[in-house]
Amino acid sequence: MSNTVPEGWERKLLKDTVSTVIAGQSPNRKDHAAKAGKYGILKTTAIDWGKYSPDKNQEVLDDFKVNPKHEVKTGDILITKAGPVHRVGVVTYVPATPEKMLVSGKMTLLRTGSLHDPLFLSYALATEYSQKPLKESTTGMALSQSNFTHETLLKVPLWVPQALPEQQKIATILSSVDHVIEKTRAQINKLKDLKTGMMQELLTKGIGSDGVPHTEFKDSPVGRVPIKWNAALLDKVATRGSGHTPSKSNPEYWNGGVDWVSLSDTNKLDRLYIATTVKQISELGIQNSSAVIHPPGTVVLSRDAGIGKSGIITREMAVSQHFIAWRCSDQLHNHFLYYVLQFWKPKFEAIAMGSTIKTIGLPFFKKLHVPVPPISEQIAIAGTLQSIDLRVFTIERKLNATVAVKKALMQDLLTGKVRVNAREKETAVA
Repeated sequence: MSNTVPEGWERKLLKDTVSTVIAGQSPNRKDHAAKAGKYGILKTTAIDWGKYSPDKNQEVLDDFKVNPKHEVKTGDILITKAGPVHRVGVVTYVPATPEKMLVSGKMTLLRTGSLHDPLFLSYALATEYSQKPLKESTTGMALSQSNFTHETLLKVPLWVPQALPEQQKIATILSSVDHVIEKTRAQINKLKDLKTGMMQELLTKGIGSDGVPHTEFKDSPVGRVPIKWNAALLDKVATRGSGHTPSKSNPEYWNGGVDWVSLSDTNKLDRLYIATTVKQISELGIQNSSAVIHPPGTVVLSRDAGIGKSGIITREMAVSQHFIAWRCSDQLHNHFLYYVLQFWKPKFEAIAMGSTIKTIGLPFFKKLHVPVPPISEQIAIAGTLQSIDLRVFTIERKLNATVAVKKALMQDLLTGKVRVNAREKETAVA
């Protein structure tokens, strides 16, 4: 960013733009959100970039003495000041808030003077220009326990238009993009909720045949299932394989030409299962090896870090020791197994054991049963769930594009590179 101040703008410190700086308290509190008429202390997760979520709070104890100055008001700016390093310095504006929401000791409340628009300042504080010196002054013994002082915060530099209408116009433009982002995220969350409900229904009650749902059920090793379904040991209907991670001193393994699904890829699973329409596992940041090769269509499951995350590899690959892999027989469709494993992810997380790194031992998988509907029904169930996934991925691409638009707009508008005419009529972002 250039150090040349645009005409009509000023370089200011945050202390020159705010009239009030407040940090709250972090007392013991109840384990539920504040009930009607009760005070609640905001969690730091109530603050996200461009989003205020007052429902993320905990009710104060009955004997807590409330300080009214800690109560959040419409028009306030909130910024996190303690916690994991990636969650320190997160800023949002409060467009509206329920009564009796209190700031905690891990956040700071800011109120502006009459010459500065609070929504504009919340965006200005989120720029790299302001965040960089704030992050550089953050202290702490560990990445999970970082913080900054009010003295540090108040010295954060900002670029601010002198004219209040210009501040307000910029804030309105960026706010309209945030509105689109939130609507898009809400669509995604709604579809994910739909998928969760559909998995519960389809993977326990089935889809039936010819539009006729199952009406008779039986008990099985995997719970109550339609009477026409079977349940089998996974090892009986799929060939299980595992990965391995040899020493880096083995040059053949590390310098070979075979793609390898490694531990760093677990955060990208649970969405990789069909090469033609969805992001492929081969697009990940993978390494090379000459390990045991698994064919395309193999289902993989993480059994320690990222426990329970699953995917389907789309070409020949090796997997690290952190994964289990299954090649399905003609009795079990790989996409059906993929969704069953996704559905069981909470179960996998619950049974994992270990003090530092939790893992699921191989004996568990040797005894793991899966439901086995008729293959045509497996394909129909997987296809129904896949259609929801594909809609999610399409909307996620739209979300990513909108986020990129906002980033570019912030770079242009909050540096004065692109100027706005504050007298022009507002145009909504579609």
